[in-house]
Amino acid sequence: MPQLDISTYLPQIVWLVITFTVLLVVMWKVVVPSISTTLEARQRRISGNLEKAAEFKKDAEAALAAYESAMATARAEAVSVINEAKERLTENAQRRNAELGEKLSERIRESESRIDQAVKDASASMRTVAMDVAAAAVTRLTGETPDDTMIGGAVDAAMKGRG
Repeated sequence: MPQLDISTYLPQIVWLVITFTVLLVVMWKVVVPSISTTLEARQRRISGNLEKAAEFKKDAEAALAAYESAMATARAEAVSVINEAKERLTENAQRRNAELGEKLSERIRESESRIDQAVKDASASMRTVAMDVAAAAVTRLTGETPDDTMIGGAVDAAMKGRG
């Protein structure tokens, strides 16, 4: 075996040093900068995704604030409708007590059903928007499309914790 022949040790060592030096220079000048560039690009992409996620969160919070504002307006409207009905009832109590009682009850039921429907519609819309935002954020952060069941469960849990 030539590796065990003492007379070839010196050339083997010389070639070992030459090969090691060439590989060291190639790694130092080509491979390491390439890896470094790839890692920097990955970090920039992750930072960009985090910034986008923060923007999506701000958008979701703005939508939630608009929803809460609309609910407050709807409640105030319902209260004003009830107050108007009560004022009319007081003014005409002697003359139209039975008739206004039925009309007032009907209006209250309609108002409550509209409010209930508005709450249901807004909640359904909020859940859909939250699922879309969460799915988009997860997709952008991880590059994989998440399971709708998983996203739905997470959004439901978040909405239960909030409400």
